[in-house]
Formats: sequence, structure tokens, C-alpha cells
Amino acid sequence: MTASLLRQSAADFTPLAGVRVLDFSHVIAGPFATFLLSRLGAEVTKVESTDGDVMRRTERGRQGFVSLNAGKRSATLDLATEEGRRQAQAMAAASDVVLDNLRPGVLERHGLGYEAVRALHPAVVYCAISGFGRGAPDWRHRPAYDHVVQAASGMAWMGGMEGDPPQKTGFPVVDSATGMLAALAILAGLRERERTGSGMLIDVSMAGAALQLMYPMTCDALTSGSNPPRVGNQGYSGSPSADFFPAQGGWLAIGANTPRQLLAVLRVLGLGQLAADPQVFAQPLDGQSPPTFVRALDPAALKQALAKAIAGHDAAALEQQLNENRVPAARLRTIAEFAQEASANGCVDPVALQEEGVAVRSTGLGFGVYRQA
Repeated sequence: MTASLLRQSAADFTPLAGVRVLDFSHVIAGPFATFLLSRLGAEVTKVESTDGDVMRRTERGRQGFVSLNAGKRSATLDLATEEGRRQAQAMAAASDVVLDNLRPGVLERHGLGYEAVRALHPAVVYCAISGFGRGAPDWRHRPAYDHVVQAASGMAWMGGMEGDPPQKTGFPVVDSATGMLAALAILAGLRERERTGSGMLIDVSMAGAALQLMYPMTCDALTSGSNPPRVGNQGYSGSPSADFFPAQGGWLAIGANTPRQLLAVLRVLGLGQLAADPQVFAQPLDGQSPPTFVRALDPAALKQALAKAIAGHDAAALEQQLNENRVPAARLRTIAEFAQEASANGCVDPVALQEEGVAVRSTGLGFGVYRQA
């Protein structure tokens, strides 16, 4: 980073200052969307029922709730009562954005669906989050959770190798992606309202977010009806030298996708003779050729040779050596290890969240903003 640019404090980056958001959401997807809007400066009011958000009662205690809802105002309303509905409608009429990720139909039954809110505030940007969206009437009211959508969307068949049972991703990837997609959609909606003066209903589904996460494969499936092969830990380039390899002190992920990258790996490992081995490659590897994905006559033999050599190296030392030779490589870490390292070296800039006596360190927006000094 050049000396003339300075990283701006996340607390000072508030492009949504003055935007009022009314948040009828719970658990992860909706609260994460409005958390991001709040970090961008929006004034978010979270409406909870008298039972409260279930995240308040998880085994992790209040930490999970605070990580998603710190910085928001809070209102407890009983929408089953006339007074609760009246208050909620008044708040909706005064809001720029209304977000709903309750069960489909719940807010409609209480006079707080899009049409009812639009009658009070025609320029409202109303974002409805659901499992499968409004476009398919037969699916509109289907209940959904993260792992259910992973199963329905084909995501659970993407991990592992052919013949393995389905594998759920080890974190709520669909919930988080849905929250980010909803935040993006709301930002676009606000810009469109600024441009045209008109409000709108934005329909965000967990299923749609799942397909966006698998975007290249989704395009193939829509175009040709194809399913990608299950490749385990091998990189999606298909290069046999892009995979996970056991090493001393851990595992190493190597992304040697191109001839130039693989030549560097072979040189570091003392396997330079393989680059011109006619049993492995149809043509000798050429580091000056236009970039293309590596293919081998005998991928298994190449991978076996790499694995044998890598097994004798220290994972951390080889990571550094390959990176210095411009080869993408990383020692496998736990999330706790990486979060601490990333925070210490400036890869991420954690923000401190504080809510009702509970402290959480968060990645905040997940991106940095730099200004001219």
C-alpha cells in the first residue's frame, strides 16, 4: 500500500448515515444483512417478539446474538395485539427499508407485508428473505434451514469424492451468503429509489444465494444440465498439482495451476526432471507459454511424486518458500489460528462490539477503505 493512502476507521465509513431500517428478522441471514447495513451507518431497529430471537438462547450464550445484532436499536412488540401492530406499522411508515425473514406469511397476517407497508410508505424498499423465494408458488411457503437448502440445491453433493455420502459444508454458508446478498440487494434498491423515486419489493432466497455461491457450476447446470465431478480437495482447475498434501507438521494446500507455477514447485522440491518426462507430460512444461491449466498424461504419477517429496518438508517452511516463488500455497489452519494471524498482520481489521455487557471481536464489514492522505 502506498504511503499516500491511509486506511479509514470502519467507524468513520458511514455512507448509509440517515437511512432508517426496520428489521423483522431472526437467527442469521436477516440479522447479518442488517448488521452490515448498520456497520455502513444505517439506523437499524430490530423488532423482536416477546420470546426474543432464538440466538439469545444458544449454547454459546449471548455472544452469537451480539455478533449479529450489536449497534442496532431494539424494540419488543407483540404483533398479535392491536397496539403491537399499530406501533410496528408506524415504525414501518417512517423507515426507508423494511426487512422480513420470518416465516413466509407471518408479517402479511399482521398487516405488515409489502402491500400493506407500501400503502403507508410508497417509496419503501422492502426486502423479503425466504427459503425458496416468491417466484415459484409451489415452493413459496416451504420452510428451510441452511443444511436443508444445501441438500436441495445440490451443494451437499459438491464435497468429497465420487461414491462418498453427501457432505454438508461445515459452517452456515447459505445463511451467511443470504445475508450478504440481501445487503447488496438493499443497497441496489436504495440507489434505484434515489434514481427513480420509487420503492420496491426485493425477493431474496436462500436457494438463490446457494446457486450464486456455486455460480460457475450453476451456469453449466442451467446451460447443459451437467453435474460437476466430485474432486475432493483437488483445486477446481483440475490440475493434478492443485491439491492438499500431507507434510511435516501439518497439511499443505498447493495451487500450482499453470506450467509456470508447477515448474516453480518442481524446482523447489528438487523434481525438475519431471518437467520434461514424456511419461508424465505430452510436451515439456514451458513457463513462457500463455497461461493454461496443467494437464498430465499420468496425473496419478505426478501427484504421487509431489506427495512423496512434500512429505519430507515442513509445512510452514514450504508454504513460505513456495509463496516466495509466486506459487499459491498455504498450510492448513484452523479458523482460530487464521483469525488470530490475520488480525495480527493486518489482513483483517477487527472491530470491537459491545452489547449489554457482552464483548465480541468481529470482522465488521470484511473489507477495508483507504483514503488519500
